[in-house]
Amino acid sequence: MIDKYLDHLIQKMGDRVKQLEEGLGAGTAKDYAEYQYVCGQINGLLFMRLEIADLKQRLENSDEWTN
Repeated sequence: MIDKYLDHLIQKMGDRVKQLEEGLGAGTAKDYAEYQYVCGQINGLLFMRLEIADLKQRLENSDEWTN
């Protein structure tokens, strides 16, 4: 049950990363500071996506969360 919510979060984060990467590729950053900010957002989203995927795996392997 919780898997679908975690999968949704993972998907939404992936979508946002893709949007940010496309924006950088299109040259939307006005200056280096904005470029760094967007890179930081991408880095944070990728980190949290991995953390959520790890949590999902741990929950799947836990007897406490299985039905």
